[in-house]
Amino acid sequence: MARKGSKKLRRIKKTHSWVVILLFLIVQAMAAGLIFGFGSVFLSYFVESRVESELQSVSYLARLYEISLEDEKQEDVYKLIDESGRDYIIRDESGNVIHDKGNITLGDTGKIVLSNVSLSVAEQYDDPNDPVDSIIMGDERYEIGFNDNAKVYEDTEYDYVYVNDANEIDIRFKKLYNDITKSPISNVEIDENMSKEDIDRLVTGKIAETKESTKGIIALEADSTVHLPYWVSLSVNDGKEEFIGKAYINFAITDLGFFAIFIILLVLLAFLIFVIMIVFIISNFINQRKTIKLLFTDIVTNGHNWMWFLYRGEHFLRRWGSARSTYAVVNIVFVKYRNYCVCHSIEQGEKMLKKVYDHIGKHLEKKEMIAHVSNSNFALLLKYEDPDKLKMRLQSIILELEKIDADHVFSFQAGVDLIGVWKNENGRVIRRKDIDLEVEYNNACTARATLADKDESGVAFFDDKLIEDQKWIDKVTERQRYAIEHEEFMVYYQPKYDPSTNKLRGAEALIRWQNEEMGFVPPGRFIPIFEKSGFITEIDHYMLEHVARDQKAWLDKGFECVPVSVNVSRAHFIESDLAEQIRDIVDKAGTPHKYIEIELTESAFFDDKKALIATITKLKEYGFAVSMDDFGSGYSSLNSLKDMPLDVLKLDAEFFRGDSQGDRGEIVVSEAIKLAKSLNMRTVAEGVEVKEQVDFLASQGCDMIQGYYFAKPMPKEDYEQRMKGIE
Repeated sequence: MARKGSKKLRRIKKTHSWVVILLFLIVQAMAAGLIFGFGSVFLSYFVESRVESELQSVSYLARLYEISLEDEKQEDVYKLIDESGRDYIIRDESGNVIHDKGNITLGDTGKIVLSNVSLSVAEQYDDPNDPVDSIIMGDERYEIGFNDNAKVYEDTEYDYVYVNDANEIDIRFKKLYNDITKSPISNVEIDENMSKEDIDRLVTGKIAETKESTKGIIALEADSTVHLPYWVSLSVNDGKEEFIGKAYINFAITDLGFFAIFIILLVLLAFLIFVIMIVFIISNFINQRKTIKLLFTDIVTNGHNWMWFLYRGEHFLRRWGSARSTYAVVNIVFVKYRNYCVCHSIEQGEKMLKKVYDHIGKHLEKKEMIAHVSNSNFALLLKYEDPDKLKMRLQSIILELEKIDADHVFSFQAGVDLIGVWKNENGRVIRRKDIDLEVEYNNACTARATLADKDESGVAFFDDKLIEDQKWIDKVTERQRYAIEHEEFMVYYQPKYDPSTNKLRGAEALIRWQNEEMGFVPPGRFIPIFEKSGFITEIDHYMLEHVARDQKAWLDKGFECVPVSVNVSRAHFIESDLAEQIRDIVDKAGTPHKYIEIELTESAFFDDKKALIATITKLKEYGFAVSMDDFGSGYSSLNSLKDMPLDVLKLDAEFFRGDSQGDRGEIVVSEAIKLAKSLNMRTVAEGVEVKEQVDFLASQGCDMIQGYYFAKPMPKEDYEQRMKGIE
């Protein structure tokens, strides 16, 4: 779960950052495009509107001239055209000048920029009474219109207007700006007390000075109007002649001011958007940092949590800078933390966890990490050079933690997994780019689990043996279902004898596992695994079913059967219908209930006492005998005997291990047998191996003995021989 969260966090961070950056670039591109677009549209409209007006004027003069050719009235038309005040030149198709007027500053090369002029004029001026698109000479009305293209020539004296690469009329604004700013007219200072005549005189003088001193702006009037010349050529007389008139792009300096203000406003808008985006990015970054900090913060200790440890730890270990150093992943557990919370409170317990977290943190060096994982678990990433020194360091930290509270002595256990330097097949150091910190921590937890059966502090290292143990657990778990379905589990029987008569009085059913791959597997190698996984309940059913079938078969053969005890694990007693389950299994085999004894371990009596008594009572009602195994191995045996309606008491084998136990041991065994008899219970001594023990138990009135002295556990075929009286 933590790993998935870590991956999502990395993906969110990358995605979020790219989204913000992309959004920023898009907005800036849009702002730049907006400025450029509005500027281009404004300039295009500005130029085109003035070009169109001049084109109409030049077209009018050209049409006058063409009409004069039809009526042979050139001299009158020349006068009429001259009165317009516009400079012009008429050339034949060879370039010879037919007539001109004014200062002819015509460039050498013209470019066709306006096609089908007559269509444009006709579309815009469709009123037959409009004087612009028609000319009245005498009694005749003549329409204005040309079927050829219009050419544009640059002015050789004032070359501000030109035809660009897109074949459009354009203005050299940079050159124009430079000339305007350095001309004297731009520096005119007007006194507020000056009259209009004085102002006009001053400006006029400056204009004259401008014309004399620089090839600058033509006709910069007192009202700051600029006239930028160019020449427009139209074909007349069926293309045999060319009428070229001087045209102007006229605008006031204030127009440039308005345009500049417009551009400045757009730039300010873009800058405002830029600032907003920067603020947004910074705000987003701050919020992201806050979110990440929140995700990485443990609410109990106010320190770092498991997600932080996994994310930052893996990032650190995968760096080149860490490749040559060795590290240890440590799992530290506050032993019996829950008991502390029960005795005090959860709030006090969490305060103690914070105290532990802070205390461990004080012992960490640079580039070492600690995180609170869950409940009483802490994860550490420590740098080390020697495992023995690392162990001493951890023991020193644990020793201080044991005394962290003046009123208590605590226990802490640590599991350690060492991360060495990674090398390739050539022995060269490589980055730990594929390291999985979650696996390393799990290894540390596995090492710590070897100490879980103890209450005292300790340090355990993960090694090859633990790996093999885990592989064995996995192998057993993988094969357990197949084994039970294919009856790989075998029932062994260990007889119980009367020590006074040496007569067979009973037996205990014990499980063994025979597997083709693993061979013969003793119960100590798989029963603890089944107990932890819960599979032991199915083993109980399996054993009970097979023992009931064996007993039924022996009875059918005429054997003198004795009760056989079958172990039922404590995990089964949480089921309210356990007694009914046992009854149904035995009844299915057709075995009388008196030949089946249900054996409970003493640890079962530490669970739900009320439910246990109810189950035992039902079993006895169904005719089953019930026994307590391992009496004397725990600390509640006498109290259990007081409440439980048991039939058989089995004395723990530890009473009879080793050499003579002396007078004290014999007194305990003797009194236990007397107590059982007083409660109408039979006694079984298990683990008996020597004759002296048999003689003593016989003298004390022990009912049965189960041990190597009489017989080891054996297959059912050998047990059949015992029932026949054949040794």
